[in-house]
Amino acid sequence: MKSSEIRKHFIEFFAERGHVHVPSSSLIPSDPTVLLTTAGMQQMVPYFLGLEKPPHTRLTSIQKCFRTVDIDEVGDESHLTFFEMLGNFSVGDYFKAEAISWAWEFLTERLGIPADRWYPTVHPDDAFSYAYWRDTIKVPEERITKLEDNWWGPVGNTGPNGPDSEIHYDRGPAFGCGRPDCRPGCSCGRFLETWNLVFMEFYKEPDGSQRPLPKKNIDTGMGLERIAMILQGVGSVFETDLFFPILQAAAEKAGVQYKQNPRYDRSLRVIADHARGVTFLIGDGVFPGNEGRGYVLRRVLRRAIRHGRLLGLEGPFLADIADVVIAHFSPYYPELVEQRERIHRVISHEEALFQRTLAAGIARFEALVDQLQRSGETVIPGDEAFRLYDTFGFPLELTAELAREAGLTVDRAGFDAALEHQRVQSRASAGRFADTVRERAALYAQFSAEPTVFTGYTELESEATIRGLLSLNEALTEAEAGQEIEVILDRTPFYGEAGGQVGDTGRIETSTGIAEVLDTQRPTPELIVHRAVVREGFLQVGQRARAIVDGERRAAIRRNHTATHLLHAALKQVLGEHAQQAGSLVAPDRLRFDFTHPTALTEEQLYAITRRVNEEILRDLPVDIAYKPYREAIAEGAIALFGEKYGDTVRVVSIPGFSKELCGGTHVARTGEIGLFLITDESSVASGVRRIEAVTGTRSVELAWQLRHVSSTLSQQLHVPVEQLPQHVEEMQSRLRELERSIQRLQAELATERASQALTDAVSVDGMKVVSLEVEAPSVEVLRTIGDRLRERIGSGVVILGSAIEGRPTLLAMATRDAVRRGANAGDVIRAAAPLIGGRGGGRPEIAQGGGVDVNQLRAALRVARDEAVRQLQLTQTG
Repeated sequence: MKSSEIRKHFIEFFAERGHVHVPSSSLIPSDPTVLLTTAGMQQMVPYFLGLEKPPHTRLTSIQKCFRTVDIDEVGDESHLTFFEMLGNFSVGDYFKAEAISWAWEFLTERLGIPADRWYPTVHPDDAFSYAYWRDTIKVPEERITKLEDNWWGPVGNTGPNGPDSEIHYDRGPAFGCGRPDCRPGCSCGRFLETWNLVFMEFYKEPDGSQRPLPKKNIDTGMGLERIAMILQGVGSVFETDLFFPILQAAAEKAGVQYKQNPRYDRSLRVIADHARGVTFLIGDGVFPGNEGRGYVLRRVLRRAIRHGRLLGLEGPFLADIADVVIAHFSPYYPELVEQRERIHRVISHEEALFQRTLAAGIARFEALVDQLQRSGETVIPGDEAFRLYDTFGFPLELTAELAREAGLTVDRAGFDAALEHQRVQSRASAGRFADTVRERAALYAQFSAEPTVFTGYTELESEATIRGLLSLNEALTEAEAGQEIEVILDRTPFYGEAGGQVGDTGRIETSTGIAEVLDTQRPTPELIVHRAVVREGFLQVGQRARAIVDGERRAAIRRNHTATHLLHAALKQVLGEHAQQAGSLVAPDRLRFDFTHPTALTEEQLYAITRRVNEEILRDLPVDIAYKPYREAIAEGAIALFGEKYGDTVRVVSIPGFSKELCGGTHVARTGEIGLFLITDESSVASGVRRIEAVTGTRSVELAWQLRHVSSTLSQQLHVPVEQLPQHVEEMQSRLRELERSIQRLQAELATERASQALTDAVSVDGMKVVSLEVEAPSVEVLRTIGDRLRERIGSGVVILGSAIEGRPTLLAMATRDAVRRGANAGDVIRAAAPLIGGRGGGRPEIAQGGGVDVNQLRAALRVARDEAVRQLQLTQTG
C-alpha cells in the first residue's frame, strides 16, 4: 500500500466517524516556549486547555514533525528527524473505549493487517484499558504488556497528561533476541511501536500534584513512515516510498548503490532524512543560524553535506536532492512548491559556505587530533571545540561525531563556558513575561472564553472593567501597592506584543489605586494581559478602570512600524522581489527588519533604499486601513507574511502606489509623521538572511545631530575639512603604525642590551651556550626580536627567554641550526617548562613558544627549560 493510500484511508476512516480534518500546522510552533513542532497534538494544546475554541470536538490530522533528540543516531535504519504523524483527537468528546476500538478497527480491518501481529501495552495503573483490550477487543492476555513507561507527561513542568496505550507490531522472530519472554519493551527491535493512544485525564500543577481534568481528551499519534514500512513489507523506513526515491537520487548522484557498502548506506540514510528535514524547515520559514531552530537547521544541513563528502560528492548536491523531496511531497504540502526558490537559495548558499570552510575546518580538526594523540590526550579541549564552531562553523555535535570516529571525546563543559562568554552581552532577560505563558496556561484558560476587546486602533484611553488579577501562581481578588501582577480587562487600548511590534506600556487607574503597566502580551490570540506593578493603593477584580497608553511611546512605535512597511517595499524595488520579510522588531527607539538576500548590501544600495523611504515620507501620503476578505486582499496584491495565521477577514494597511500589506499593528495616519528615516546598521543574521536596523522621528534627529557633532569636533581638532576626514585618518593610522614599529625596535634594542650583560652567565656544553633569561618585553613580537638578536650573539646554542606580557607569563626558546643538529629541540624545551606556569606550548626544533597563567613561577620555569636544553646537548655529547 502506497503512502498516499495510507493517508487517504486514515483521513476517510476518521471522517466517517465524525472527525474534522485539520491541515498540518507549521514546524514553527505558535508556542514561544517550544523550539519546533514535535507531535500532532501541539496545535491541539490550546483546545485541550480551553484557551481556544476548537473547530470541532473530533479532529484528525497528518502533522509534519521534527525532533532533535536523535540527530546523532540518524544514519541507522530507524532513527529520523523529520516525520509525519497520523493522529485523531477528542476535545472532551469520546475517550478510551472509542480510541482503542477505532485504532484496532483501522489497523486490522481497514488496513488488513493480521490481528495476531499486534501487541498492545498499557500502564500498570490503567485497569480500564487492560480490561478493554482483553475483554472487548479480545486480545489474549499473554499479548498485553504492562509498562511503567506508558504515561505521557506534560511538555513542560506543568500541563495535561495521562496514561497511554501503545500498539506494537511483531516483526517476527528474525528481528528478535530469541528469548522466550521477548515482548514489547524489549530493546531487541522485534516489536515496533506503531501507534500511541494517549488518554489525557490529569493536569500536573507546578507543585507536582495531579488534578483530574473536567473534560478528558484523546491524543493519538502513529508514524506514517512506520506504518508504511509494515504495509510495504520492507526492512526499514528508508526502503518505503517515503524515503527510497530520495535515497536513490542521492545514490545516483554519488555513483553508488544502496545495500552494497554499510558505510555508504549510513551516509545515504543521513542524506535522505536530512534532505527531507531541511526542505520542510526552510519551507516553513526557518533559516540557518547559531541559536534555536536556526541552529538545528544549520546542524542538519552541515551533517548532510559532510555525509555527501564521505560519498565523494565534493560539489553542491543537496538542493537537487531537495527537488526530489519537493516533487514527492508537494501534493500534500503545496507550500513546498511555493517556497522552492527560497529552499534552493538557502540550501545552495549554506552548501557553498560550508564547502568553503569544511576543508579548512577538517584540516584544523585533523591537526588537533594528531597533536592530542601524540601527547596521549583523549579529550578535545572546550576552547578548541568552540574555535571549530566559531571560526569554521562546526556545530558542536559535528565535532563530537568526528571525535568519536577518532576515539576522542569533547570537553562540552568547556565549550559551553566559551559559548556563554560570547553570549553574555546579548542574553535575554531570564524573567521575561512571555516565558511563563505555558506554565500559567490554566490561569489564563478561565478568561479565554470572553475575548478582550482591543480599542487601541482609535484611542489611547479606554474605560474598562477589571476581569482578573493574577500573581505568578494564582488568581487574586485584589492587589496591593508594591505587588507585581497581571491585569486582565474586558477592553483595552494596550497593544499586546505581536507581529514584531512590542507591547504597550502606560498605566491603569481605578478609584482606589494606580498600576504602572510595564508590558502587554497575548498568551492566546483572544486574550490581552497587562504586566504591571501596583504603584499606589490597591486594585480589585470587578472595579471600573481607566486604561491609559503611554502616547509618546506608542507614537514612536507607530512611526517605526509604518517605516518597516516602507522599508519592505523599498527593499523589493532596489534588491528585487526575492527580498521578503523574515522577521522584525518594532520598538519605540528603533526598528529591526530581517529579509531574505544572499549578500551584504553595498553603500550604493543602502543609500538607494534610504532615499526611496524618505521620498515616500516627504510625499506625506495617507496610510489607509481597510478590512477585506483574505482572498480579495491577496488578489489585490497585498503582501501576506509567510507563517502568519490569517482569518477570513484581514486588515490591510496601504500606502497608495507604494506598499500594501496584511498587518494587525498600529500605524501613523500619514507618512509625513515618520520624520527622517536613517539606517544605522546592516548585517547578517543567518545564511541568506540580512538585517537592517534603523531609526525614525526624534531618534533619527538625535542620531543625525550626534554624527554632525562628532564630525565637526574632529574637523576642528584635526584642522581638516569634514569631507577630508577619512583620508586624513587613514594617513594618521599609517604614521601611527610606523611609529609603533619604531618603538618596538627601540624596546627590543634596549632589552637586548640589558640581556647581553647576562650572557657571561651562559652555561657551556662542549662549545654550545645555553642562555636562560627573564626580560621585559611589551609584546610577543618584541620578545622574538630580542631572541633573534641574542641567538646571533651566542653563535651556537639555545636561547630561552621569559617575560610577563600583559600580566601573563610567556616562554620562548630558540636554537641555532648547529645546536639542532646536535640534538637541541626548542619545542621539547617549552613542553617541559610550560606546565610550571599552568600552561602549555610547543613548536619546531628551531623555535617554540608557550604561555600560562601563573607569573610567579616564571623563573622556576626558566630554570627547568635551561636544564632541559643542557640535558639535550649533553646526551648528544655523551652519545
